[in-house]
Amino acid sequence: MKILQVIGEYLFLMKRVFVRPKKMSYFRKQLIQEIDDLGLQSLLIVSVISLFMGAVLTIQTSLQTESPWIPTWTIGFVVRQSVVLEFSPTIISLFLAGKIGSSIASEIGTMKVTEQIDAIETMGINSASHLLLPKIIACGIVNPLLVIISIFLCLIGGWFACEFMSTIPSQQYLEGLMSFFRPYDIYYALIKTFVFAIVIASVSGFYGYRTEGGALEVGRSSTQAVVNSSFTLLFFNVVLTKIFLG
Repeated sequence: MKILQVIGEYLFLMKRVFVRPKKMSYFRKQLIQEIDDLGLQSLLIVSVISLFMGAVLTIQTSLQTESPWIPTWTIGFVVRQSVVLEFSPTIISLFLAGKIGSSIASEIGTMKVTEQIDAIETMGINSASHLLLPKIIACGIVNPLLVIISIFLCLIGGWFACEFMSTIPSQQYLEGLMSFFRPYDIYYALIKTFVFAIVIASVSGFYGYRTEGGALEVGRSSTQAVVNSSFTLLFFNVVLTKIFLG
């Protein structure tokens, strides 16, 4: 029954979040700030992770498919499909759940325990929409862009592994990347990432709002936000894969 209560509280909070902002000028300013804080600040680490992830995936795929019966270009094809359909959307989103989720939960939790949210409500402002809506929309905008960059850099990382580590001839790798390409796969990856972004921001904000007590409880809320947003993300990963690819 407790999980049903939590789900009910989450849905009630989201009902308050998704309303039209009263001051659009403030909302636009805050949205730009959140895009920078939550998304662009993650660009460097996402790029580094993606390059190494693509190189490692290419090397491992090459080692597992050493057979005269399997064309060499198949490695490029397998790497591309793995990166586009699963590795970049899911792994990068899990990383962002840790980085962005903890940031949102700790920020909102700190405001809750220091009664800043109560002060906002006292002024007649919908604090849920005022604080969370810019964060949710910013994640929905930036996270798919980060995943597009991640896909590109993963494939570049695979090319580096071929070119400088003599994994397979780079020409064969590039041939595999271009073989049997379907734009639908990219659409699927972006839709999945968008859903993940909404989950990360909204679940993390929800646990921030539930914070009661002091600094210790803020840390616990941050941990709960990361764990539960990651779990929810993986659940939706299965559901969306079944819907779009099943």
